[in-house]
Amino acid sequence: MLSQLWFAFFVASFVSACYEWLVNGQADIFATLIQSTFDMAGLSVEIAIGLIGVLALWLGFFSIAERAGMIQLLSRALEPLFLKLMPEVPKNHPSHGSITMNIAANILGLDNAATPMGLKAMQDLQSLNPSQDTASNAQILFLVLNTSSLTLLPVTIFMYRAQLGSADPTAVFLPILMATSASTLTGLLAVAWVQKINLFNRTVAAYFAVFAIVLAALASFLVSLPAEKMAESSSLLGNFILFGIIMLFLVYGWRKKVDVYDAFIEGAKQGFDIAIHLIPYLLAMLVAIGLLRSSGVLDLLLQGIDSLVSSLGMNTDFIGALPTAFMKPLSGSGARAMMLETMNTYGVDSFPATVAAIMQGSTETTFYVLAVYFGSVGIKKVRHAVGCALLADLAGIVTAIYAGYLFF
Repeated sequence: MLSQLWFAFFVASFVSACYEWLVNGQADIFATLIQSTFDMAGLSVEIAIGLIGVLALWLGFFSIAERAGMIQLLSRALEPLFLKLMPEVPKNHPSHGSITMNIAANILGLDNAATPMGLKAMQDLQSLNPSQDTASNAQILFLVLNTSSLTLLPVTIFMYRAQLGSADPTAVFLPILMATSASTLTGLLAVAWVQKINLFNRTVAAYFAVFAIVLAALASFLVSLPAEKMAESSSLLGNFILFGIIMLFLVYGWRKKVDVYDAFIEGAKQGFDIAIHLIPYLLAMLVAIGLLRSSGVLDLLLQGIDSLVSSLGMNTDFIGALPTAFMKPLSGSGARAMMLETMNTYGVDSFPATVAAIMQGSTETTFYVLAVYFGSVGIKKVRHAVGCALLADLAGIVTAIYAGYLFF
């Protein structure tokens, strides 16, 4: 499916460019497309090089925790749930620990820690994969949960809104929580339906109840804070937990008489290898995404939706936020740029800008995550991963629009 989708991106870009040339007289459109391919090729290398330091750092600390046996201890917290959701992953497998750490980092919005831990989890799951170039059921479920991105602390969105002069930067907190929860739940249900996972058992229900209670408690605490303190407290909590994890790994390794320096170096070497291995996969995906942007495909799609919504007599205030929605599955930096452009065009506290901020926090960058996570282990056949992930994206976007009307 990924191969067909990638090819479709190129075809759509070419058709749109021909339209712009023949109908709108943009003779330089093909020069723009070629320049876009060069720009994206350079960007793919920049991203991979940027990941080297982060991957090396966190896989180094992760190596210390593994040698000390701490990851195995942490994995016991969620292992009963994973045994139900990923029945092909045996008990006490290392992937349970790395998945636990990745999910925790995502919930807390710790992007710098979440990606290395996620790549480690994907590698651990790959060790169980009977077909090395085809995504396993467990890998697909893990990827969809990542792209749906249940995030409790969207600190960066608060910061952007504050920098642009929002009267209440954290007003989008509950709408984002609502949208990201809908996205994650939809992604889980979609994968469970395809893989025939039974979600209606006591173990899964008990874990969901605990998650809901913990998330509600944290959300209630943050909402109770003054608006000007909320972003600051969210950032402090996330950074404190992140540094606390580092110190916990080091102290636990030291107490277990692990050579922490040697363990860190060995883990860091893995980070370098993974980052370099990612370049071809990032290159393929980013070039296709760049062509979609520069060819005008997204603009044509936006115009079509605007016409359809208007013809149905529905409110079109949310249309200004849709560029962020269209770009979000394709490019994280592109979606962020679209959100900031909407804020500058309409005003940071306008309805379109507010909905764009909710959309920005509702899901992850699906195709980037797909390229990075599957690319790190050489997966080429992604099966139902793209369909389930895009369905989760759609649920997050629709819920973001609904939450915008509900709250604002």
